[in-house]
Amino acid sequence: MDRLRSPEASGFGPSGSRAGRQRYDAWRDIPSSQWLSVRWQLQNTVRTAADVGRLLPLSDAEQASIDRLGQSYRFAVTPYYFSLIDPEDPHDPIRRMIVPSIEEEVDLELGEVDPLGEKADQVAPGLTHRYPDRVLFVVTSFCTSYCRFCIRKRNWRGSDAARSTEEVDQALAYIRSHPEIRDVLVSGGDPLTLPLSQLEYVLRGIREIPHVEIVRIGSREPVMLPMRIEPELVAMLERYSPLWVNTHFNHPNELTQEAAAAIDRLLRAGIPVNNQSVLLAGVNDSLEVMKALVQGLLRIRVRPYYLYHCDDVKGTAHLRTSIRRGLEILEGLRGHTTGFAVPTYVVDAPDGGGKIPLMPNYLVSQGERTLVLRNFEGVLVSVADEAPVAAAAKINGDGQLRRRRTRRPAQSVSDLLADESQRLVPAGLPHYERREALRSEPETAGAAASVSPAARPEPPSTPAPRTPRTPRTRRAARDLRVIQGS
Repeated sequence: MDRLRSPEASGFGPSGSRAGRQRYDAWRDIPSSQWLSVRWQLQNTVRTAADVGRLLPLSDAEQASIDRLGQSYRFAVTPYYFSLIDPEDPHDPIRRMIVPSIEEEVDLELGEVDPLGEKADQVAPGLTHRYPDRVLFVVTSFCTSYCRFCIRKRNWRGSDAARSTEEVDQALAYIRSHPEIRDVLVSGGDPLTLPLSQLEYVLRGIREIPHVEIVRIGSREPVMLPMRIEPELVAMLERYSPLWVNTHFNHPNELTQEAAAAIDRLLRAGIPVNNQSVLLAGVNDSLEVMKALVQGLLRIRVRPYYLYHCDDVKGTAHLRTSIRRGLEILEGLRGHTTGFAVPTYVVDAPDGGGKIPLMPNYLVSQGERTLVLRNFEGVLVSVADEAPVAAAAKINGDGQLRRRRTRRPAQSVSDLLADESQRLVPAGLPHYERREALRSEPETAGAAASVSPAARPEPPSTPAPRTPRTPRTRRAARDLRVIQGS
């Protein structure tokens, strides 16, 4: 599997991220009490090229590039998240998402600062109103770790600022004055990095608005600093339910024991967790990795919600794939794994056009009264596409139901459109081979029933005792008479 670790290293075995930090001399002997401390993680955050150079082998050019990029876009990674990087793999997917690279510096000439036009739809400080019944409220620009593909990289150039009380009040006033708003997404930066009192001020203010039904929090803390999802935080969030958390796992190697425990704490408090991944070249742009990710998410009870096409942000061209690649991955998931494991693939339209969902084309052709559809196996089927007719139109003059004519095997799509055939099946499909095998089984079983009466054993002279009749046995006997046609 391409740069995909074993289940143990991905967090479902005994070691979790502890196996990751054993690869780094700087962290190998850190006691678990410190490693699992939010304070220790923040105090020991990796912030400079020199910090990275002490942990990973870097060329002089790479080190210089990290230094230069750090002057334009902030760089920080928690030790926990950095420990998920394989130091022996220069193309490690976690490293590709989080550590500045020469490619990012080259790509600064490409892309947009604000490709989604969020600023144009800003109606109050940090508040974007784009969709009719919901708003986005960016309450801070701070993250404990900064993704190199972030849509809001433009906010990293200033200080790590949270919204002031006055700014929060302005946003709340706008929401209060617009009764059509029923859903508020609190985002950032990462809102779960705020001090509890500040975050509670925001949530309390939103919850006091009668027409707001849904509050969502967008956070990557369960992925990058799962120890932040501590009991005090969860208890505070629980007070403002119904509340949802949208998190952001991009690769199966992020599914550690610590992350699973953080998710479990949220779920036990009645807070559902959805996942929003970004399709990234060299990270998760293969069917194998994406299937492992969505199936792993279900194992920790996180619903795969969105798969975003990577936005055209400055410095991200090396991480962007074609839209076609995303559709190919969706094609390989739909029907081949659990239905609710398949995320909705979306492209955020430029300049505030909003999310546009995309999926493979399952409509092959259409006629006047018939559609030809394709399933996940490539089977083509004809489906009637007309309004239901009156029952009388389906009855012959003698009162018998009019039967459909016998159809011949399809040779082409035109046969399906002409209603001459119902399906066109590729050869060698396991599903249909199993079906044929099952069809042959009754014939084998029926051979025993064709034994001549003379060969049958005589019934016993003493009748067997009757089974007491109960409601259940009476129902069974009635059902048997129906089956036998008596």
